[in-house]
Amino acid sequence: MLRKLLQNKSRLFFLIVLIVLLIAVRAFENQMFYDPLLDFFKNDFEESAFPVLNKGKLFFGLFFRYSLNTVFSLAIIFVLYRDKALIKFASLLYLFFFVVLIVAFYIVLLNDLPNQNWYLFYIRRFIIQPLFLLLFLAGLYYQKQSK
Repeated sequence: MLRKLLQNKSRLFFLIVLIVLLIAVRAFENQMFYDPLLDFFKNDFEESAFPVLNKGKLFFGLFFRYSLNTVFSLAIIFVLYRDKALIKFASLLYLFFFVVLIVAFYIVLLNDLPNQNWYLFYIRRFIIQPLFLLLFLAGLYYQKQSK
């Protein structure tokens, strides 16, 4: 796969652009998204007071960020594999995982649970970072190799 990618310079260019776009989402997170938890989790969040949240704005901020990461991730998968069936499958997985994660996030947020901050930290991490891209690339590569 890497040889094919290096032979086709335009695919390599698009891959680099898409990776830069994923990095830009992270670099401009404070300006682009409403998320008071960004600063909260940068500090000692076990001892800090939980910030006041606008839960509606937070949902749309998380949704927007997840959507951007998903679009760029799906484009990366398409550049690497050129298979529309894989894109449809990955899209359904992204949608499923968003629903599961956002429901879990709000269940933890709205209930006073032991270790609530840690649960929020890890669930939110999967929502705001393109971690699924790494998992899907590895899984799809393994699937392609085993065929």
